[in-house]
Amino acid sequence: MKRMAFYGGSFDPPHNGHLEIARKLSEIFALDEFVFIPAFHAPHKKDKSLTLAFHRFAMLALATQNETQNKVSTIELEVPAKPYTVETLLKLKKVLPNANIFFVMGADSWAEIDTWREWETVLTLTNVIVVTRPNYEIGFSHVSERIKKRIVDLREDQELQKVEDKATEDSHIYITDAVNLDVSSTEIRRQIQAHSAKWRELVPNEVAKYIEKYDIY
Repeated sequence: MKRMAFYGGSFDPPHNGHLEIARKLSEIFALDEFVFIPAFHAPHKKDKSLTLAFHRFAMLALATQNETQNKVSTIELEVPAKPYTVETLLKLKKVLPNANIFFVMGADSWAEIDTWREWETVLTLTNVIVVTRPNYEIGFSHVSERIKKRIVDLREDQELQKVEDKATEDSHIYITDAVNLDVSSTEIRRQIQAHSAKWRELVPNEVAKYIEKYDIY
């Protein structure tokens, strides 16, 4: 079966941490493809403004253009009226019936997963990979016992061995600290608005040029 990971998020902007997640997870989980899914607008974050979707898609396309295994999907941009992750995963399972699908989320998404529509279904439809962040504690008290039983904590796996044999037909929720970069889009936007040059070190060069050319932030 083809092993594919789908990483949803705002990517406002995409940064080096996002790309490192794709590289590390592709190695650890023996992935054939890693696909970024920019959200049109996260329904649980309606009070937050986002950069226009086509800018975020363009930046992701530029960020991944030299890595053939990494791709960008428009699956959520094409149906802005149905922005929910559960809808996206159901659609992916329908169009990719023979793929072993991994849904990737960050520590911040995990912390608020119980605010998502049909969140327990989201966590059981496919394999899930939760990527931790430095100095960000991962908790489990907000999820049900049914969900807790699916959790495979890889943080103690110091050798970071591939888990392709562990990801069987029974889907799991994998917790990994394989990516040890403390980078956030929020901080990058703050630095740009503060006219600090340091933000350029946190994003791919092509993305930095695009942000400056179109005065995104």
